Amino acid sequence: MRFSREQQEFALAVREFCDAECKTLQQRDALTAGGTIANSQVILDKFAALGWLAVSLPEEYGGGGAGMVEECIFLEETSRGLAPITGYSTGLTAAQTYLRYGTEEQKRTIVSNMATGKLEAIALSEPGAGSDLGGVRIKAELVDDHYVINGQKTWISAAHVAEHILLLARTDTSGSKHQGLTLFMVPTDTPGLEIHGITTMEARTCNDLYFTDVAVPVTAVVGTPNQAWRHLMRGLSVERLIIATMSLGAAERALDDVIAFVTEREQFGRTISSFQAIRHRIADLATEIAFAKSFVYEVAERIDAGEEDNLNREGSMAKLKCTEIAKKTTLEAMQMMGGYGYTREYGMEEQVRHALAPTIYGGTNEIQREIISKSLGL
Repeated sequence: MRFSREQQEFALAVREFCDAECKTLQQRDALTAGGTIANSQVILDKFAALGWLAVSLPEEYGGGGAGMVEECIFLEETSRGLAPITGYSTGLTAAQTYLRYGTEEQKRTIVSNMATGKLEAIALSEPGAGSDLGGVRIKAELVDDHYVINGQKTWISAAHVAEHILLLARTDTSGSKHQGLTLFMVPTDTPGLEIHGITTMEARTCNDLYFTDVAVPVTAVVGTPNQAWRHLMRGLSVERLIIATMSLGAAERALDDVIAFVTEREQFGRTISSFQAIRHRIADLATEIAFAKSFVYEVAERIDAGEEDNLNREGSMAKLKCTEIAKKTTLEAMQMMGGYGYTREYGMEEQVRHALAPTIYGGTNEIQREIISKSLGL
């Protein structure tokens, strides 16, 4: 697609901001306590002041009122710029469900939070239910005018810094595994909710959540009770596009960095970039990234045109391709950088670590391939 002048200016502004605030390892370390924090409130507050957060969410609830194309521009450029705001995308995903099914109060709260730099989380996975969300066992029992929640969630991104958890729980066991599921808006400071970090290859992002007699009012229900499966199955194209766009930005950053390295690094009396094997590997990566970007923005345009509910296959394709190319590009870049690719100073090892997880979360790429193959009648 061809960006409008306003969209081009927006992309440039976000890129210049990231170059000024997050470009160097020293800057990012200062923002993330030496790389141990995944979300910088300093950067979130600055983005909020500029009006760049929740850019695609409705103005009537406090958002920017723009489209998915503009949101993708922001996600791509902040990912490319290594801005430490990974929790923002999690809240953006949760916001899609609130906007479709939430009450007016829920919509206004979530969008306002997103626009002002507060984060939100969504809790679906459990120790025995990852790709198969029909296996959810956490229970929410209706008692008088409130629900009492007991059970565990795991791999919940940004829960430790979120204002609320969009929780998937089982409220009825009389039907099939895809029936009797309900969504709840649970404040993270609710008594009985414990949040414990999971140690991974990255800065703290994921958490275990433990619910012990957590009481929430009936007004905490998001959408229709016992209909959460139907709610979650709609709008998945946006969630997958969000992940795809961030991975696109990650691939572009790795390509930028490896090109800068090979054009300066010398071996055998000449720059590494003068070797055909290196040039061709980079050419292949650049071509794949260019095609992925074109597809991402085609899907974004179609969402803005009102086709969101008909883009399940395309959303899965975007998520699959972009996460795989980000992984491939960072690993190839590390290889081309040799030993320097493994050092923290040059930053590629961090980019490799960040590129691996998106092939797993938001529906593993194996699940995306199943969705695509079934859509083809296989």
